[in-house]
Amino acid sequence: MDLALPPSEELRLLLLLLLALVLSAVIGLEREIRQKSAGLRTHTLVGVGAALFMLVSKYGFGDVLQPEHVILDPSRVAAQIVSGIGFIGAGVIFVRRDAVRGLTTAAVVWVTAAVGMACGAGLPWMAIAATVAHLCVVFGFTAISRRIPLSRHSPSELRLLYEDGSGALRRALVACTEAEFVVTEVNVERATPGEGPASGNGIVAVRLAVRGSGSVTGLAGKLSELTGMVQVTAGRPEYVNE
Repeated sequence: MDLALPPSEELRLLLLLLLALVLSAVIGLEREIRQKSAGLRTHTLVGVGAALFMLVSKYGFGDVLQPEHVILDPSRVAAQIVSGIGFIGAGVIFVRRDAVRGLTTAAVVWVTAAVGMACGAGLPWMAIAATVAHLCVVFGFTAISRRIPLSRHSPSELRLLYEDGSGALRRALVACTEAEFVVTEVNVERATPGEGPASGNGIVAVRLAVRGSGSVTGLAGKLSELTGMVQVTAGRPEYVNE
């Protein structure tokens, strides 16, 4: 039995695979720019692999199909892709104390697999629409979410730059307590070269996760006035490591 596909059909399948590569790379590029754990290469390979699995499922068993004797369901591979991609998604999720990181990246890996499956299934416009929807969500919804008022119990984040040995961190923790904020997490970082004044003292960077009903911006202003404090910035921790 001749298993070769007609040249026009083979070209169409190659174009679908190429489309999966391009769309997956677009999604991966957005993750790469944000320096996420799963970036350009991971998302591109996930999308191309999912597309190839779909193509193999649809067209790779033509030699064993026989009417009324052997009938295969091409959707079985699609179901296995959906469940199997969970292993990759779980690999980019980690928990640090009470903070969960990587959920958005795991969801994007899942969407990338769906985009690749749509390409492999011969639904290019659905794949393109899903890619556009992804870009709208990660860029548009992030800006919208930042405008939603915070609950009094929502966590906030403060990044402190202070002179090493000045005792600024101890005074900052006391100031947070006096302002009725609870510090739930303290992470010491390495300051970026060029941060802080060009003085003889080293600059230390610390991230504080705080909870409280007061104004985080006001708290940041008070902390910036402490002796030895170089810079204080406030933000939402959920947008630091998506």
